[in-house]
Amino acid sequence: MSEFDTARLLYLVLLGGAVVLWFFAQNRKSLGHITQQALVWGLIFVGVIAAVGLWGDIRQTVRPGQAVLAEAGRIEVPRAPDGHYYLTAEVNGTPVEFVIDTGASQIVLSERDARRAGIDTEGLVYIGRAITANGEVRTAPVRLDRLAIGPFSDERVRAVVNEGELDRSLLGMDYLQRFSSVEISGNRLVLTR
Repeated sequence: MSEFDTARLLYLVLLGGAVVLWFFAQNRKSLGHITQQALVWGLIFVGVIAAVGLWGDIRQTVRPGQAVLAEAGRIEVPRAPDGHYYLTAEVNGTPVEFVIDTGASQIVLSERDARRAGIDTEGLVYIGRAITANGEVRTAPVRLDRLAIGPFSDERVRAVVNEGELDRSLLGMDYLQRFSSVEISGNRLVLTR
């Protein structure tokens, strides 16, 4: 901190102290009421900071989830606030959240999701290549014993594990083509079998 900055800081501290002293001197008769109001405003300020800090968790809690309508043979997926469609499927019995990605040709698992689903990621052979928005990444082919969304279940499903950084696994066209209809209507993605 330079001498100029130190002088400015000292000036602001003195000015702030003078304003606080003047405020208390002017309101010394109702000091209890002023203190009470200051505490209320302080709690409001802390509450706003907490809400901003926890907004991601709050948004995930209030975001509507997918609806599986077994009688109609449909899955309805609401559009998330970020504009994407997220779907939770069971991979080998483990829930995995996917981004529905019509730009991806295959089912692409992150290494983390693959491990959670019981796939030995240490023994994978990364012989494939994929071109992504972030450049080229290596992929390893795998077969999923079971992929299920509600009552819809498929066995021995081909997928790949991405060696690069991937926040969420991708549900690509290979899987979406198993549905007779893929429709975006309003803010919902509707998959029909």
